[in-house]
Amino acid sequence: SEANELLKSSKKGKLPVVNDNDELVALIARTDLQKNRDFPNASKDSNKQLLVGAAIGTRLDDRERAAALVDAGVDVIVVDSSQGDSLYQIEIVAHLKKKHPEIDVIAGNVVTPSQALHLIQAGADGLRVGMGIGSICTTQEVCAVGRAQASAVYHVAKFAAKYGVPILADGGIKSTGHITKAICCGASCVMMGSMLAGTDEAPGEYFYQDGVRLKRYRGMGSLEAMDKGSEKRYVWEDKKKMTGTDVAAVKVAQGVSGAVQDKGTLRRYIPYLMQGIRHGLQDAGIRSLEEAKAKVYDGTVRFEIRSPAAQKEGGVHGLHSYQKRLY
Repeated sequence: SEANELLKSSKKGKLPVVNDNDELVALIARTDLQKNRDFPNASKDSNKQLLVGAAIGTRLDDRERAAALVDAGVDVIVVDSSQGDSLYQIEIVAHLKKKHPEIDVIAGNVVTPSQALHLIQAGADGLRVGMGIGSICTTQEVCAVGRAQASAVYHVAKFAAKYGVPILADGGIKSTGHITKAICCGASCVMMGSMLAGTDEAPGEYFYQDGVRLKRYRGMGSLEAMDKGSEKRYVWEDKKKMTGTDVAAVKVAQGVSGAVQDKGTLRRYIPYLMQGIRHGLQDAGIRSLEEAKAKVYDGTVRFEIRSPAAQKEGGVHGLHSYQKRLY
């Protein structure tokens, strides 16, 4: 563009952009050109700005938060709730699609086609699938609700595909093999918490324990996270009506806090993940993500139940000791 050429020719660090009234409307930096060169595959909009998503809850005041996010230029809004098939979420999804039809809305979490149908009918553009299967989640233990993730992803993705709604596999991802399985089960993308929590770019400070470099990782359902505001995802009753305060009478933890091992910088870790997925799909005879879904649904790619013995022989075994390096 003309602005980029001006920056190159003038060798300046910044280029102010003004309108006809000489009012500042934008600021282009030389670092923007460098980032565009170094990261050509970054997700950007038509204005060459990075795509941005934001999460909101299902309370009434979250509607005001959503309006403010839209005014700030958000591209996608995620309605964050541990149980997506609720009147609260259905109402806020319908509200968002009515007030801000240009914004994509991702709803969830769900694990069955019937749950997915209610959110699709409300106008959801995408669905998060997974309940109680995260590494730091105890929902299945505490609440006795949830579903095996592969079954949830397969059945919800197959159903949602009839409406053209993509799904995100949320939780349980521990390796590149799990990402490949999620894609072959019908997921369009995956959410990774623990896998990315140990990277340099993740929030938190490193610490050492037994000679291992670690970083803290807490579940949104843990009491520590609830104390910071995440209880909105789990507390459904009217707290003021019950206790006269904004504090829930009893908080029931649906997650834990722990630590994950250092994984280094994303600059090295992401290429490793991408290459691992490519190898997995290549070995299965799959050329693209769309082809992966098509081959699963037409029966070309099939899954088998692995016995405990098969799982054991599928991993490292028969060695006195070994060192496992990812890359």
